[in-house]
Amino acid sequence: MRFSIATAWIDPAELPAIAKAADEAGYHALAVSDHVVNLETLKTPYPYTETGERRWNPFDPWVDPMVAIGALGAVTERIRFFTNVYVLPMRDPFTTAKTVATASIFTGGRVSLGVGMGWCEDEFDLIGQQFRRRGARSDEILELLPKLWAGGWAEHAGEFYEVPRLEMTPPPPAPIPIFVGGMSEAAHRRASRHDGWISDLISTDEAASHIERIDDLRSEAGRTGDFDVIVSLNDAVTVDHFRRAAEVGVTEILTMPWVYYGGFDQPLQQKLDGIHRFAAEVLQAFDT
Repeated sequence: MRFSIATAWIDPAELPAIAKAADEAGYHALAVSDHVVNLETLKTPYPYTETGERRWNPFDPWVDPMVAIGALGAVTERIRFFTNVYVLPMRDPFTTAKTVATASIFTGGRVSLGVGMGWCEDEFDLIGQQFRRRGARSDEILELLPKLWAGGWAEHAGEFYEVPRLEMTPPPPAPIPIFVGGMSEAAHRRASRHDGWISDLISTDEAASHIERIDDLRSEAGRTGDFDVIVSLNDAVTVDHFRRAAEVGVTEILTMPWVYYGGFDQPLQQKLDGIHRFAAEVLQAFDT
């Protein structure tokens, strides 16, 4: 079992210190979230709450994930980074390939790309990307990205993208794992074809159900080998709770460690203390 830290809506000025503390304390990764803008009014209801209300407030910070990862990589040595989640079909594949590869270069290959299909049609409209058929378009982007990252000449002929022979240099220094976020059957199928799955905030029993379905899909497709299951749990607090999560197939817990000792909204020093305290009380139990 590994543990990673979510950084959504945290003051960007605090992120370097949090990254350094997490690196020193033995966490596996930092997760950086993604939205370009936050519109005041929406046609699209937020799908992950019962009321459709967003989980964040106006003017909560959203950093550019790849710029943030590059900067945080410069002040850390070991810890990995992934996006939770990068709204893939809201961008063109070439800009995505270039920014992710560059972040990987400046972190020494410590980047994974967690992708989602996006829920906010208003944001797609503003940026000028089609919301309709975003899943099919993303599948083609995910086919194209490894070609662009391979370091040689690449070309591609697909439904959405016709790519002449080209090269994108420099390539990333290490393979970039692809994780897929989402709770739907389509998300499960897409995740099963790649390197891992990222959940929303769920219970351990719910996680077990999702993992069972993804395992079935991977088995049907003949997929073997390592597969990351990154889960945010709403019912795990103690070491025994986390051990039960590992038993049902969770490989990585995504959390904010300081929350267990005083809630979400704490001064930076208390966040750092919580990072080290959780490492001593929980991470070390799994290290042994």
